[in-house]
Amino acid sequence: MNRLKILVVDDESRMRKLVSDFLVRNNYDVLEAADGEQALDLFYQEKDIALIILDVMMPKLDGWQVCREIRNTSKVPIIMLTARGDEQDELQGFTLGVDEYIAKPFSPKILVARVGALLRRSGHLDKEKTISYAGIVLDKGAHRVTIDGGEVELSFKEFELLAYFLENRGLALSREKILDNVWNYDYFGDARTIDTHVKKLRSKMGAKGDLIKTVWGIGYKLSEGE
Repeated sequence: MNRLKILVVDDESRMRKLVSDFLVRNNYDVLEAADGEQALDLFYQEKDIALIILDVMMPKLDGWQVCREIRNTSKVPIIMLTARGDEQDELQGFTLGVDEYIAKPFSPKILVARVGALLRRSGHLDKEKTISYAGIVLDKGAHRVTIDGGEVELSFKEFELLAYFLENRGLALSREKILDNVWNYDYFGDARTIDTHVKKLRSKMGAKGDLIKTVWGIGYKLSEGE
């Protein structure tokens, strides 16, 4: 199976090495660029880059310029890294088509988890139509869930919610983020509707429902176990 190729763009060599090492350990191929111009050269030269991790502050061309140029021709997923936790920066990034926004310092493990989640969302890992974890088997094609071999009847939204938790396991997910991804931006009611669905999902999952943890003040996450 061919490994997905990720372009890491940052003018700090230590940061590039840190990110690259974690990605390689998780079976990705990594290309590195030290500035915006080199990033664009590699992007157009390689053709098969699956995702870009892009720093904002760089020489020659900054992250915003690189993102704007790439978005003229490609919808490749982009994760933007920045040392500034400025809301205006974040809004500008999403306006330009950034898919994820992570402020430094960050956990490399969380970055890798977000890379995997974004690749699944973009269809690069869509071949994984069956997700298996901790005795839970979710078959997207058949719209079927079994837990420890027994079939579990879920509503459409409960199925989608479980799939989203499985694809993002270990990550704390806000109620708003869950609504955006599971309800596809078309729900304008109270985000607390998530609580009702999670309660029902936990109940139907039996003992495995305990894997869905409440993250107080944020939302929920599917535990990766002890």
